[in-house]
Formats: sequence, structure tokens, C-alpha cells
Amino acid sequence: MKLLRLKITDPDGFRSLQSGFEYYFRTSWELEEEHDFAPFVCAGPNGSGKSNLLEALAAIFFQLEVLRVLPSNFIYDEEENPDGFKEGDGIPNSFELDYLIKVPVEYHISDGAQFAHVKIVKQVGKSPEIIWDNKKEKFKSDIPNSISISEREWDFLLPEYVLGYSSGENEILSLPFFKMRFVQFDEYWNALKTQNPYPGRPETRLAYLDSSFSQAILLCNLLFHDTETLKPFRQEVGVDELKEFRIIIKRSINVSVVVAEGFGENNPALRVDPETGQYKVNLMQLLEKNEHSAKNFDPIVTRLKRCATCSFVDEEEDTVYLDYFVNDATKSAFRENFDFEINKSPIVLFQAFQVLLMLNLYSVSDSLKADLYKSESHYINETVPTLASDERIMRFKHFWIKKNNLKKPVLLKSLSDGEHQLLHALGLCLLFRNTNTLFLLDEPETHFNPDWRSNFISRLYQCFPEKKDGHSTHEMLITTHTPFLISDSKPEKVLVFKKDKVLGTVSVSKPDYNTLGASINKITMNTFGKRETIGGHAYSILENLRKRFEDGEDKDQLIDEINQKLGDSVEKVLLINSILNRMQESG
Repeated sequence: MKLLRLKITDPDGFRSLQSGFEYYFRTSWELEEEHDFAPFVCAGPNGSGKSNLLEALAAIFFQLEVLRVLPSNFIYDEEENPDGFKEGDGIPNSFELDYLIKVPVEYHISDGAQFAHVKIVKQVGKSPEIIWDNKKEKFKSDIPNSISISEREWDFLLPEYVLGYSSGENEILSLPFFKMRFVQFDEYWNALKTQNPYPGRPETRLAYLDSSFSQAILLCNLLFHDTETLKPFRQEVGVDELKEFRIIIKRSINVSVVVAEGFGENNPALRVDPETGQYKVNLMQLLEKNEHSAKNFDPIVTRLKRCATCSFVDEEEDTVYLDYFVNDATKSAFRENFDFEINKSPIVLFQAFQVLLMLNLYSVSDSLKADLYKSESHYINETVPTLASDERIMRFKHFWIKKNNLKKPVLLKSLSDGEHQLLHALGLCLLFRNTNTLFLLDEPETHFNPDWRSNFISRLYQCFPEKKDGHSTHEMLITTHTPFLISDSKPEKVLVFKKDKVLGTVSVSKPDYNTLGASINKITMNTFGKRETIGGHAYSILENLRKRFEDGEDKDQLIDEINQKLGDSVEKVLLINSILNRMQESG
């Protein structure tokens, strides 16, 4: 995927992006020259609007996903939106988005075109319209001589996945992804109520990979990838191997009489506790083989059981415990049971974990869920309750890893914040390395030390293999306050954000100097408006010494005090030179 242009045409704008905001990501020349993976680095002062660009893209693809998974005859308007999907300030109500995306080989014709030019246009109160702009002249079509798009074409004209990640609590970015989690939960809940088949994976493509997914991401990588692929982990955090872990699955939840009535009397997922008369729903009924299952039914929990070294069912608590002592046989079992040889990817296992972790939303009421669907809230973490560990449907425990600088294994929880963040950020890149994915990463390096920050772009390059045809299928936008990321990027991949202090309008430009290899000082001054190379407190001390010099204090004593109080810096050298020059002039 290659982003070309975004324009906000909503009369109210979107967040800090004003109506009429427009940015061209690539020129025609840059498209010709660009082949390998390289992220866009969005930089600028706090509040300059850089995160709002990621939020706008997330909200746009959320709308497209809602339409993709809804019936084809659904009409999007303010009166008929299902489940509380309403237009409002939480989404751009009007926009234009252009991008290129790779087309399957069977649609190619002889001139060698590989990328469809996709144009998404939405007007206020209407459904987003998807246009395959270069279809007629460049590609074969499912619907010849028509601008209409078939279901299959709609499928590949959108990114395979849209992934969001924030190291902090950017709840505006996470909002559309959280809404999509509830869509996924409802998808499974309805299948359970109607006893319709469930594929064992989310149908929607948006995923917000917050801290609740850290262990799942790391597990999938360590179970499937070889030593060479895991180099980014080993070079910084020193993770050598996975030793053991436990998965705990709570099968049943208590439900009210009203909820039970929705399941019907003969639904195998519903039962009544003979002692208490309490209605219970078995959430694993479509995810674990049982007496009601068809012969060829092979759901995800059953497959996880087959991979376990040992397992135990606590009948009183209706809870499954799966223990894994990891060796080559364990890894082979996971590869055999989660289609690694077919897909050459651990994503099938990750999607199984997605489904199970998504079930932890069971405690959210319908009214709260409806409020969230319509929400413009910046306070998701306060809205969605956090369950105690023993109330969760699925959780990981006893996650032991071996680090190459320690003799004994350590618990994953014992790692530092920076180590967790690096494993998470690089882990999601490794996990989706062979897909056509849009990555939206909001300050993924905030907990890193300066050395890790300076190496982060290098580690990202290691995560993504070079494509044989020379065209990367990944698009990544990273917001940052780190000059190192800019110094490792060409100027055409750096987006500098500024906000007009009077008008409040946001503008984006590319640097007017070569950022690749530029010094940290130059980048700090040009991009973040920081003219000094020292801290604010130290600078105030230096300025006080400068004032004393200008007021006529003894110059030799001042130079001694400057050397005693302050470490080496450009500012210190300049001040001392000023004093020495004045001494020569007066001498």
C-alpha cells in the first residue's frame, strides 16, 4: 500500500485538522524511485496535529470496514445506521483519500501495471464511495466496462490489515479500533445465539495492539520464527528463547434470564446450574470440540489443547488450564495445528488469541456498548471496565523466557518498560511482515534509551524482508519527538507538522535540508524549535552567568565558575569565547 493524498472536506474539520486540510504523501518522481520499505516519520511539537493524521486514517478505514462486513444492500445514512453507528465529531464526515495498492496477478494485463489507484470519497450524510481509478486502462475486471466494483475487488482494494499501536494513552487513535473489537464480539455472540458456524478468526481487519496483546504477539513470534528472523529481539533485549507458559480459559459466564431467553431453550451453549438455578452460557461452545460438534469440526481451543504439554480442567470453576513446556516438538505442534506451512505466518495463531482475548469484553453491558459505538470519548479506559484476572475468559500466566545474558529463565513481567515496548513494537512488525498492512504507530519509542532510539529505524528495516519484485507492500506512519528517527530517514519520508498559533490551522511540510545523517542538534533546532543544545535549567544558569559578565563582574572568576558549574556544550564554549574576546579588546 502506498498513500498518495488525504484531504479533509468535512466543514467541521477533524480534531485539529481544519476543513480543507490536504497533504500529498508522494510525488510522481518519488513513486518512481521508491521500492523498499521506509516509514513516514511524523514530527513536530506537542499539539501540532501529527497524531491527528493517524487518527483520521484509522477512522476512515473503520468506516470502510463497517461497510465491508455489513450486507451489500445496506445504505449508510444518519437514520439507518445499525448498532449506533452515527456520523459525528468522532469521524471525518467528509473526506478524500487516494492510495495505491497491489493487485492480484490474475488481474494484470501485458503492460505490467501492478498497483491499483484507489480513490475513497465521502460526502456528509453519504456512504464512502470506493473508486478503482485506473481499472479500465490498466487491469482486467470482474465487471467489464463498468466502474462498479465486485465483492472480490472490494476485498483486495483495501489493506489486508490496519494496525494501531500507541505507547501511551492516545484514546482518540484507539477509539475506532475499540469499536471494532465490540463488532467482533457481537459477531461471535450472535453466532453462539443462532448456532451458526464461526470461522475462528475476526472477520474485520482493524486491530489495536495495545498492552493486552503483548504476550500474544511475543508468543506467536517465538513459537514460529527462526533465529535469523528474531534478530531485532536478540540484539537489543537479548531474548534467547521461550521456555514455558500457561493459558487459562474460563468457559462459562453467568447470564440473566433476559439474556438466556435470547438463546432459546435447546441452545447447547446455554445451561442451568442445577444447584443455584443460575443460567450459564458456555462461551467456548463454538471454539472447543464437544458432544454437539460435527466430526470434522476442529476449533481453536481444541487445537490449543493438542499443542499443550499437559492440560487440566477444573470442573467446579469450569476452567481449562493448558501448560506448555517449549521445545522443538511444541513448536512443530503449533505449526501443524495453526497452518504455518500453508500461510508461512503465525497470524492464524494470533487470530485465535484475538478471538479469545476479545471474549474478555463479555462484561460490557449493551447500553455501555451502544454509548461507545456512538462515542467521541477520549476516555475509553474509564468507560470499558478492566476485569480482575480471575474474571477474564482468557489469560496468559507463568510466561518464562531465557535471556542470553542470564543463566536462569526470567518471567516476562520482570522486563523493563522499555524492553516490553521494544518487544511489542518490533513484534507486531514481525508478526505482519508478510502482509499488505497499514501500520499506525503513535510514539512507539517513548520508553527507549538513546541507543535504542538511534537504532529503532534499523530494527524496523530488519523486520521487513526485501520483496523479490522490489515493491514493499507495507505502509507505516510513526509519530515521534525523537530526532534519531528523522536522522535515519530521507527528507521525503519526514512529515514536519506546525500549528498556527493565531488561526489554529495545521500545516505539513517536508524538510528543506537532507535529514538522512543530519546531526541531532540540527534536527532539534529545525523540527522542534529547540535552539539550545542543553536543558532549560542549565540554560538559565548559563544566562545568569552571561548577565553577570555583561554587568562587569571579574571575567577570570566568571570563567572559573562557568567551568566549575557547567559541563561541555556549544553554549558554554560560545560564552567563554565572548568573555575572552572582551578581555582581549579591553587589554
